[in-house]
Amino acid sequence: MLAFEGLEQTAQCIGTSRLGGVQVSAPVFNLWIQVRGDGWIESREGRFRMRRGDWMAFEKESTPLVQSGPQGLCIGVALDASALDALQALSDGSLYAGRGRLPTREVRTVFRLWREAAQAQGDALSVRPLLLQLAHVQRDLAARVRRCPGRSRSRKRQVFGRMQRARLYLEGNADRVVRISELADLTSFSSWYFSKAFHALYDESPQALSVRLRLERAAQLLRTTSMMVGEVAAASGFDNCCSFARAFKAHHGVPASRYRSNLRRGSALVNEAQASA
Repeated sequence: MLAFEGLEQTAQCIGTSRLGGVQVSAPVFNLWIQVRGDGWIESREGRFRMRRGDWMAFEKESTPLVQSGPQGLCIGVALDASALDALQALSDGSLYAGRGRLPTREVRTVFRLWREAAQAQGDALSVRPLLLQLAHVQRDLAARVRRCPGRSRSRKRQVFGRMQRARLYLEGNADRVVRISELADLTSFSSWYFSKAFHALYDESPQALSVRLRLERAAQLLRTTSMMVGEVAAASGFDNCCSFARAFKAHHGVPASRYRSNLRRGSALVNEAQASA
């Protein structure tokens, strides 16, 4: 454990590599960054693929299971409530549930700070640069906090954290229709309050985001699998092929079958160009 000087504030550096796995069972906030290769994270919010440069953060209720691929390395830090309070005192900021991507240079910086903090074994000063860098990683998220309803900054942060968890839940369940009641229960808000706060924060309703995420999943399946269009529709939460066809064309500009054929044509042209080079 890494302890803050003179207080009980703690942070723990954890990680997994090369087909290894780690389960976060303690009720702590945790943030993960894929340094090399790929892997998976399974949590109460769903299942997520991790590729190099991806980061994900979870609230204390999530207890994720992190698994690495054959060449994967995923590093993490677990923070209790007092450690998060210390971060706010250091930078007037906080960390939130969510996901994103980092450029290679930032991945290297975080990895270096993580190793220094892990090797220090209790040195209070060593963990502070890591926490400040992680807060910097989430700078785009932190900028959204002021859009949340609430009279105080602490209330806005609380609402934002719950909204972010709901957004992760939508992203982790892009294979089905998610009901508003599920999201409201997840955030402990009423359905009316949740829908209003979500739209104010993200400029789209949770229903619209759910459809968009499912259509993006459908496009990914068309790109990466040989599933038939009807199978792709079902795997993306559409029980009606006609409604899927209309929604896909409206979002992507072409029917699903043409989307796939265009990809194959483009791939064939690239192969021909490489062969003639």
